[in-house]
Amino acid sequence: MAIVLGANQYGKAEVRLVRVRRDGPRHELRDLTVSIALAGDLDEVHRSGDNAHVLPTDSQKNTVYAFAREHGVDQPEEFGLLLARHFVRSAPAISRARVELTEHGWRRLGPHSFQRDGAESRTATVTVDAEGGTVQSGLTGLVLLNSTDSEFRGYLKDRYTTLPETDDRILATAVEASWRHHDVDPTDGGRDWAGSYAGVRAALVDAFVQTYSRSLQQTLYAMGHRVLAERPEIAEVRLALPNRHHLLVDLAPFGLDNPGEVFVATDRPYGLIEGTVTRTPEVETRTPEAAGAGDGGPG
Repeated sequence: MAIVLGANQYGKAEVRLVRVRRDGPRHELRDLTVSIALAGDLDEVHRSGDNAHVLPTDSQKNTVYAFAREHGVDQPEEFGLLLARHFVRSAPAISRARVELTEHGWRRLGPHSFQRDGAESRTATVTVDAEGGTVQSGLTGLVLLNSTDSEFRGYLKDRYTTLPETDDRILATAVEASWRHHDVDPTDGGRDWAGSYAGVRAALVDAFVQTYSRSLQQTLYAMGHRVLAERPEIAEVRLALPNRHHLLVDLAPFGLDNPGEVFVATDRPYGLIEGTVTRTPEVETRTPEAAGAGDGGPG
Protein backbone atom coordinates (compact mmCIF):
# COMPACT_ATOMS: atom_id res chain seq x y z
CA MET A 1 0.00 0.00 0.00
CA ALA A 2 1.49 3.32 -1.09
CA ILE A 3 1.86 6.25 1.29
CA VAL A 4 1.09 9.63 -0.25
CA LEU A 5 0.73 13.20 0.87
CA GLY A 6 -2.87 14.33 1.12
CA ALA A 7 -4.46 17.75 1.00
CA ASN A 8 -2.41 20.41 2.72
CA GLN A 9 -2.12 24.14 3.19
CA TYR A 10 -0.14 26.59 5.26
CA GLY A 11 -0.27 30.24 6.18
CA LYS A 12 -0.18 32.93 8.85
CA ALA A 13 -2.95 32.80 11.44
CA GLU A 14 -4.55 35.64 13.40
CA VAL A 15 -2.62 38.65 12.16
CA ARG A 16 -3.83 41.57 14.26
CA LEU A 17 -4.33 44.74 12.24
CA VAL A 18 -5.59 48.14 13.36
CA ARG A 19 -5.83 50.77 10.63
CA VAL A 20 -6.51 54.43 11.46
CA ARG A 21 -7.40 56.82 8.65
CA ARG A 22 -6.21 60.30 9.62
CA ASP A 23 -6.97 62.31 6.48
CA GLY A 24 -9.34 64.67 8.28
CA PRO A 25 -10.46 65.79 11.73
CA ARG A 26 -12.76 62.74 12.00
CA HIS A 27 -10.64 59.60 12.21
CA GLU A 28 -11.84 56.22 10.90
CA LEU A 29 -10.84 53.04 12.72
CA ARG A 30 -10.74 49.46 11.42
CA ASP A 31 -9.74 46.58 13.69
CA LEU A 32 -9.25 43.19 12.02
CA THR A 33 -7.86 39.74 12.70
CA VAL A 34 -6.66 38.20 9.42
CA SER A 35 -5.74 34.55 8.78
CA ILE A 36 -4.22 33.30 5.52
CA ALA A 37 -4.06 29.74 4.15
CA LEU A 38 -2.23 28.93 0.89
CA ALA A 39 -2.36 25.68 -1.10
CA GLY A 40 -0.76 24.49 -4.33
CA ASP A 41 2.39 22.73 -5.53
CA LEU A 42 3.88 22.12 -2.11
CA ASP A 43 4.75 18.43 -2.28
CA GLU A 44 8.52 18.87 -2.20
CA VAL A 45 8.63 20.97 0.95
CA HIS A 46 6.88 18.12 2.73
CA ARG A 47 8.89 15.30 1.17
CA SER A 48 12.39 16.75 1.06
CA GLY A 49 12.25 20.10 2.83
CA ASP A 50 12.79 22.03 -0.41
CA ASN A 51 11.47 25.52 0.35
CA ALA A 52 11.70 26.90 -3.20
CA HIS A 53 7.91 27.23 -3.53
CA VAL A 54 7.24 28.42 0.02
CA LEU A 55 6.31 32.03 0.62
CA PRO A 56 7.24 32.53 4.29
CA THR A 57 4.35 33.10 6.64
CA ASP A 58 6.22 36.16 7.88
CA SER A 59 6.01 37.58 4.35
CA GLN A 60 2.27 36.92 4.37
CA LYS A 61 1.94 38.87 7.62
CA ASN A 62 3.96 41.75 6.21
CA THR A 63 1.73 41.80 3.11
CA VAL A 64 -1.30 42.38 5.31
CA TYR A 65 0.30 45.43 6.89
CA ALA A 66 1.71 46.79 3.64
CA PHE A 67 -1.63 46.43 1.83
CA ALA A 68 -3.39 48.17 4.72
CA ARG A 69 -1.08 51.15 4.19
CA GLU A 70 -1.11 51.13 0.39
CA HIS A 71 -4.76 50.32 -0.27
CA GLY A 72 -6.50 51.19 2.99
CA VAL A 73 -9.04 49.00 4.77
CA ASP A 74 -12.75 49.52 4.24
CA GLN A 75 -14.93 46.41 3.89
CA PRO A 76 -13.39 43.10 5.08
CA GLU A 77 -14.65 41.25 1.97
CA GLU A 78 -12.92 43.75 -0.29
CA PHE A 79 -9.65 43.63 1.66
CA GLY A 80 -9.78 39.83 1.70
CA LEU A 81 -10.24 39.67 -2.07
CA LEU A 82 -7.31 42.02 -2.54
CA LEU A 83 -5.02 39.82 -0.46
CA ALA A 84 -6.21 36.49 -1.90
CA ARG A 85 -5.81 37.65 -5.51
CA HIS A 86 -2.31 38.89 -4.69
CA PHE A 87 -1.11 35.58 -3.24
CA VAL A 88 -2.45 33.52 -6.16
CA ARG A 89 -1.02 35.89 -8.78
CA SER A 90 2.38 36.57 -7.20
CA ALA A 91 3.41 33.11 -6.00
CA PRO A 92 3.69 30.73 -9.00
CA ALA A 93 3.24 27.55 -6.97
CA ILE A 94 0.16 28.77 -5.12
CA SER A 95 -3.12 27.80 -6.77
CA ARG A 96 -5.54 28.67 -3.95
CA ALA A 97 -5.58 31.32 -1.27
CA ARG A 98 -8.11 31.56 1.53
CA VAL A 99 -8.28 34.65 3.70
CA GLU A 100 -10.43 34.72 6.83
CA LEU A 101 -11.17 38.07 8.43
CA THR A 102 -12.87 39.03 11.67
CA GLU A 103 -13.71 42.69 12.19
CA HIS A 104 -13.88 43.88 15.79
CA GLY A 105 -16.37 46.70 16.15
CA TRP A 106 -15.78 50.04 17.80
CA ARG A 107 -18.51 52.56 18.61
CA ARG A 108 -17.66 56.18 17.91
CA LEU A 109 -17.58 58.50 20.93
CA GLY A 110 -16.08 61.53 19.22
CA PRO A 111 -13.94 62.59 16.23
CA HIS A 112 -11.07 60.43 17.46
CA SER A 113 -12.53 58.52 20.41
CA PHE A 114 -14.02 55.02 20.34
CA GLN A 115 -15.49 52.38 22.64
CA ARG A 116 -15.13 48.67 21.95
CA ASP A 117 -18.46 47.11 21.00
CA GLY A 118 -19.39 44.00 23.04
CA ALA A 119 -18.89 40.49 21.75
CA GLU A 120 -20.37 40.90 18.26
CA SER A 121 -17.90 40.66 15.38
CA ARG A 122 -18.23 40.77 11.61
CA THR A 123 -16.53 37.99 9.63
CA ALA A 124 -15.57 37.25 6.04
CA THR A 125 -13.89 34.32 4.30
CA VAL A 126 -12.53 34.81 0.79
CA THR A 127 -11.21 31.96 -1.36
CA VAL A 128 -9.53 32.59 -4.72
CA ASP A 129 -8.12 30.05 -7.17
CA ALA A 130 -7.55 29.77 -10.90
CA GLU A 131 -11.25 29.12 -11.54
CA GLY A 132 -12.54 32.17 -9.70
CA GLY A 133 -13.49 32.90 -6.15
CA THR A 134 -16.09 32.71 -3.41
CA VAL A 135 -16.97 35.18 -0.68
CA GLN A 136 -18.66 34.18 2.54
CA SER A 137 -19.68 36.91 4.98
CA GLY A 138 -20.92 36.45 8.51
CA LEU A 139 -21.14 37.52 12.12
CA THR A 140 -20.56 36.02 15.55
CA GLY A 141 -21.68 36.97 19.01
CA LEU A 142 -24.95 38.69 18.07
CA VAL A 143 -26.86 38.21 21.35
CA LEU A 144 -30.66 38.34 21.00
CA LEU A 145 -33.46 37.75 23.51
CA ASN A 146 -37.25 37.55 23.36
CA SER A 147 -38.84 37.72 26.82
CA THR A 148 -42.04 36.04 25.56
CA ASP A 149 -43.64 34.67 22.35
CA SER A 150 -41.69 31.43 22.79
CA GLU A 151 -42.93 28.04 23.92
CA PHE A 152 -41.60 24.50 24.02
CA ARG A 153 -43.98 21.57 24.33
CA GLY A 154 -45.12 18.42 22.56
CA TYR A 155 -41.58 17.03 22.40
CA LEU A 156 -40.47 13.40 22.66
CA LYS A 157 -40.24 12.13 26.25
CA ASP A 158 -38.43 9.12 27.66
CA ARG A 159 -37.53 7.83 31.12
CA TYR A 160 -34.81 10.47 31.45
CA THR A 161 -36.99 13.47 30.61
CA THR A 162 -37.44 15.93 33.47
CA LEU A 163 -37.90 19.15 31.50
CA PRO A 164 -41.44 20.50 32.02
CA GLU A 165 -43.39 21.78 29.02
CA THR A 166 -43.91 25.53 28.83
CA ASP A 167 -46.10 27.82 26.75
CA ASP A 168 -44.18 30.96 27.72
CA ARG A 169 -40.42 31.12 28.07
CA ILE A 170 -37.46 33.40 27.47
CA LEU A 171 -35.70 32.64 24.18
CA ALA A 172 -32.12 33.88 24.02
CA THR A 173 -29.20 33.06 21.76
CA ALA A 174 -25.81 34.28 20.56
CA VAL A 175 -26.07 34.09 16.78
CA GLU A 176 -23.23 32.70 14.71
CA ALA A 177 -24.11 33.13 11.05
CA SER A 178 -22.36 32.91 7.70
CA TRP A 179 -23.81 33.53 4.26
CA ARG A 180 -22.40 32.77 0.83
CA HIS A 181 -22.64 35.32 -1.96
CA HIS A 182 -23.34 33.92 -5.40
CA ASP A 183 -22.01 35.11 -8.72
CA VAL A 184 -18.96 36.67 -7.11
CA ASP A 185 -16.23 37.57 -9.57
CA PRO A 186 -12.99 37.81 -7.61
CA THR A 187 -11.97 40.78 -9.75
CA ASP A 188 -15.18 42.60 -8.86
CA GLY A 189 -14.33 45.42 -6.48
CA GLY A 190 -17.54 47.38 -6.87
CA ARG A 191 -19.94 45.45 -4.67
CA ASP A 192 -21.76 47.14 -1.83
CA TRP A 193 -20.41 44.83 0.85
CA ALA A 194 -21.40 47.19 3.66
CA GLY A 195 -24.99 47.48 2.42
CA SER A 196 -25.28 43.74 1.94
CA TYR A 197 -23.96 43.04 5.44
CA ALA A 198 -26.31 45.57 7.02
CA GLY A 199 -29.26 44.14 5.10
CA VAL A 200 -28.56 40.55 6.09
CA ARG A 201 -28.02 41.47 9.73
CA ALA A 202 -31.29 43.41 9.78
CA ALA A 203 -33.15 40.46 8.23
CA LEU A 204 -31.75 38.07 10.85
CA VAL A 205 -32.75 40.36 13.71
CA ASP A 206 -36.20 41.15 12.28
CA ALA A 207 -37.01 37.48 11.82
CA PHE A 208 -35.94 36.68 15.38
CA VAL A 209 -38.07 39.49 16.76
CA GLN A 210 -41.16 38.78 14.64
CA THR A 211 -41.31 34.97 14.83
CA TYR A 212 -43.53 33.31 17.43
CA SER A 213 -41.21 30.46 18.32
CA ARG A 214 -42.34 26.92 19.06
CA SER A 215 -38.75 25.74 18.89
CA LEU A 216 -35.37 27.32 18.27
CA GLN A 217 -35.20 25.25 15.08
CA GLN A 218 -38.26 27.09 13.79
CA THR A 219 -36.64 30.42 14.61
CA LEU A 220 -33.44 29.35 12.81
CA TYR A 221 -35.37 28.52 9.65
CA ALA A 222 -37.35 31.76 9.82
CA MET A 223 -34.13 33.77 10.11
CA GLY A 224 -32.46 32.05 7.16
CA HIS A 225 -35.65 32.23 5.09
CA ARG A 226 -35.95 35.97 5.70
CA VAL A 227 -32.39 36.58 4.53
CA LEU A 228 -32.86 34.68 1.25
CA ALA A 229 -36.26 36.27 0.64
CA GLU A 230 -34.93 39.80 1.06
CA ARG A 231 -31.36 39.56 -0.23
CA PRO A 232 -31.09 38.17 -3.78
CA GLU A 233 -27.29 38.35 -3.71
CA ILE A 234 -27.15 35.63 -1.02
CA ALA A 235 -27.14 31.96 -2.08
CA GLU A 236 -27.05 30.22 1.29
CA VAL A 237 -27.18 30.95 5.02
CA ARG A 238 -25.66 28.83 7.77
CA LEU A 239 -26.69 29.41 11.37
CA ALA A 240 -25.56 28.11 14.74
CA LEU A 241 -27.84 29.16 17.60
CA PRO A 242 -26.87 28.18 21.14
CA ASN A 243 -29.90 28.19 23.43
CA ARG A 244 -28.98 30.48 26.32
CA HIS A 245 -31.29 28.97 28.90
CA HIS A 246 -33.08 31.19 31.40
CA LEU A 247 -34.57 29.10 34.19
CA LEU A 248 -37.41 30.27 36.40
CA VAL A 249 -36.28 30.59 40.02
CA ASP A 250 -38.38 28.84 42.65
CA LEU A 251 -39.23 31.56 45.18
CA ALA A 252 -41.76 29.48 47.14
CA PRO A 253 -39.30 28.81 50.00
CA PHE A 254 -39.37 32.57 50.64
CA GLY A 255 -43.14 32.83 50.53
CA LEU A 256 -43.06 34.54 47.14
CA ASP A 257 -44.65 33.74 43.81
CA ASN A 258 -42.78 34.04 40.53
CA PRO A 259 -45.10 34.85 37.62
CA GLY A 260 -42.36 34.62 35.01
CA GLU A 261 -40.31 37.53 36.30
CA VAL A 262 -37.19 36.17 38.04
CA PHE A 263 -34.79 33.88 36.17
CA VAL A 264 -31.29 32.51 36.48
CA ALA A 265 -29.24 32.72 33.26
CA THR A 266 -27.10 29.63 32.70
CA ASP A 267 -24.15 29.43 30.32
CA ARG A 268 -23.63 25.63 30.17
CA PRO A 269 -24.62 23.06 29.28
CA TYR A 270 -26.71 24.49 26.46
CA GLY A 271 -28.66 23.29 23.46
CA LEU A 272 -26.94 24.01 20.17
CA ILE A 273 -29.17 24.29 17.10
CA GLU A 274 -27.43 24.35 13.70
CA GLY A 275 -28.78 24.44 10.17
CA THR A 276 -28.41 25.68 6.62
CA VAL A 277 -31.09 27.45 4.59
CA THR A 278 -30.38 27.44 0.87
CA ARG A 279 -31.98 28.07 -2.50
CA THR A 280 -33.23 25.25 -4.72
CA PRO A 281 -34.59 25.34 -8.30
CA GLU A 282 -38.07 24.65 -6.92
CA VAL A 283 -40.23 27.53 -5.78
CA GLU A 284 -40.61 27.64 -2.00
CA THR A 285 -44.31 27.50 -1.19
CA ARG A 286 -44.33 27.00 2.58
CA THR A 287 -44.08 29.89 4.97
CA PRO A 288 -41.41 29.70 7.68
CA GLU A 289 -44.16 29.46 10.31
CA ALA A 290 -45.84 26.51 8.62
CA ALA A 291 -42.55 24.76 8.00
CA GLY A 292 -41.48 25.07 11.63
CA ALA A 293 -44.80 24.47 13.37
CA GLY A 294 -44.27 20.74 13.67
CA ASP A 295 -40.60 20.94 14.56
CA GLY A 296 -40.52 19.47 18.01
CA GLY A 297 -36.81 18.78 18.32
CA PRO A 298 -35.08 19.74 21.56
CA GLY A 299 -34.73 23.48 21.86
